[in-house]
Amino acid sequence: MLKSQVTFKKEYLVVAQNVSGRNLNVPVYRFKSNVAGPKVYIQSSIHGAEVQGNVVIYHLIQALQSAPLKGEVILIPNCNPVGSNLKSGEYTLGRFDPVNGQNWNRAYHFDQASLDQFIQQVDENADIKLLKARFREHVKQGIDEVLAREWGVGLAQQLNLKLQRFAFDADIVLDLHNGPVSTRHIYVPEYARESARFFNIPHVILIPNLFAGALDEATFCPWWTLQQQLTDKYPQRDWQFGVEAFTVEMGSQEVIDFQAGQQDAQSILSYLSAKGCFAEPLYTPQNMQRHTVYLKDYKILFSQVGGIVEYLAKPGQRVKRGEVMARVLNIDELEDKRAVSEIKAPCDLIPILHFPSASVLGGTQLYKCFTQYFEL
Repeated sequence: MLKSQVTFKKEYLVVAQNVSGRNLNVPVYRFKSNVAGPKVYIQSSIHGAEVQGNVVIYHLIQALQSAPLKGEVILIPNCNPVGSNLKSGEYTLGRFDPVNGQNWNRAYHFDQASLDQFIQQVDENADIKLLKARFREHVKQGIDEVLAREWGVGLAQQLNLKLQRFAFDADIVLDLHNGPVSTRHIYVPEYARESARFFNIPHVILIPNLFAGALDEATFCPWWTLQQQLTDKYPQRDWQFGVEAFTVEMGSQEVIDFQAGQQDAQSILSYLSAKGCFAEPLYTPQNMQRHTVYLKDYKILFSQVGGIVEYLAKPGQRVKRGEVMARVLNIDELEDKRAVSEIKAPCDLIPILHFPSASVLGGTQLYKCFTQYFEL
């Protein structure tokens, strides 16, 4: 067996320019083995306040320096330096492009008509490896055409497309995020649900194999569409492309935890080990409960009143119907019993995250919760 020899390269990607015309660069860390294997792409902090993924990438880089890698791993931490530098007092306002309000994680490229056109040109006897290479070039050409538009593209879209170009070359894409005040959870396309068992993540959201704007969907949806339409066209062939992509939520925003980050990195390395990224597994998945929900049953609990909130239900805690999840203090009614109102669970649920501030308006997304959950 060929012994793995790994080369390391660090380069920089220009993702934006500031008002002085200076380039804003992000580091690109690349580990490449002489032994064939999957190509992996991992990014963090597309939303500026979601910083724990950078610590996870730090631990991954430490591990990869001595790992018997097969294939290639590309890591881009702090991939949105614009968002991470948007501060307002104590807070990082890095979720939206401040100029036009675009969510930094919703401007990726997906062109159904272009996919249909490509599929019409695929022969029944096409070699899978060559087909994958052709399809990647086809999609990246579409990305390049958007970037080259005479009328230009917005800041968020420009940044997203440059990152997507890296991601679409990969077989495995992990987009590292955080919730406001959150437990660890992962978004998994329904076709890849068994892969959720390889992560040490206790809460799993199964999402449709459809494009809704995020990077994970921009990665797996074209491949899923290609597979499904070719299967319909040539049902006697097995059209498996082996591409997976996930959004991985690693706790709460605006905080980092090095010890938890090491555990998060081991979780990712467990998954990568199961996918054949190493000559021998670095880690195996933990034996743990993985509570799972379909996206349609991942519900938002809105505050029906405004006020000052005490959050009683903690992320990851099982809550029974009717239990008090939060108390809201009404400043205009402090003198009587209407000063405090209770928000109760509408059904049995698991809160996954809650609003980060104690001050809320009526109609605020107070909690996001698993309902109708089951074990994977």
